[in-house]
Amino acid sequence: MILCCGEALIDMLPRQSSDGEAAFAPYTGGAVFNSAIAIARLGVSCGFFTGLSDDLFGRMLREKLEESHVDLGLAQISSRPTTLAFVTLTAGQAEYAFYDESTAGRMVSPDDLPAIGTDVSALLFGGISLVSEPCGSAYEALMAREAAGRVIMLDPNIRPAFITDAKSHRARIERMLALSDIVKISTDDLAWFGETESTDAITARWLARGPSLVIVTDGGKGATAYTKSQKQFVAAQPVTVVDTVGAGDTFNGALLAALEMAGLLTKEKIAALGAEEISQAMTFATRAAAITVSRAGANPPWKEELSVA
Repeated sequence: MILCCGEALIDMLPRQSSDGEAAFAPYTGGAVFNSAIAIARLGVSCGFFTGLSDDLFGRMLREKLEESHVDLGLAQISSRPTTLAFVTLTAGQAEYAFYDESTAGRMVSPDDLPAIGTDVSALLFGGISLVSEPCGSAYEALMAREAAGRVIMLDPNIRPAFITDAKSHRARIERMLALSDIVKISTDDLAWFGETESTDAITARWLARGPSLVIVTDGGKGATAYTKSQKQFVAAQPVTVVDTVGAGDTFNGALLAALEMAGLLTKEKIAALGAEEISQAMTFATRAAAITVSRAGANPPWKEELSVA
């Protein structure tokens, strides 16, 4: 099983009413939520550790997870409200305004960390769940506890408008990066860290801190994978883009699913990935992401759409 650890929220997406008025429609989402959906829809066992509300929006989230066959046995259910993210789109690119005070997801604390069974091979962390307290400290503590024996993937998934203390958040991401086996980051997120060297130089330094694989995604261009001995580019799949909501999240989930299906999701095998193994996993992830951007909102593909047996 792959355990996704992080936020579940409602994306309020811009729409137009039948009278032509501007409106927002609720869609289930959240970076780590979307990745969990992507993994489970691809037929790979997936669990989700997060804080979920028992309110209307929380029920929407749980229904979507259950429809996609995500295991909620480790989720924390409370009567706190659900996080809302109002989305605006500019040239198809999503920008977010978050409403997160005292929500079910935010208030997950280090005291809530679950016992994790031996069936869990990998954990995924990322998104806004690493920013706020107490949940940010909870997820960091969980990663530190589990990193020695399981594959760890990190996607910082930076949302600058949500980060009030950039220095503190950069320090957290750097600590978590050192515990990770796989790091995926977009070119936009990389720029937020204030790194001024070439991408090659930055990723080389990041690899020296601990990860075995660093993947840099560049929107519609594609993604480049780096190991200590390899650099490999995989182009994005050509597609008509409706919006980019959930694209990177789908990439994360599909990448982990591909590695799991190939029998490669152990710390030792991730550290020794060959060029063909990386290429196959990245190509699969870009195919999945292409389907997501071809339709509105975060709606990762099912295995049948990718011809997965």
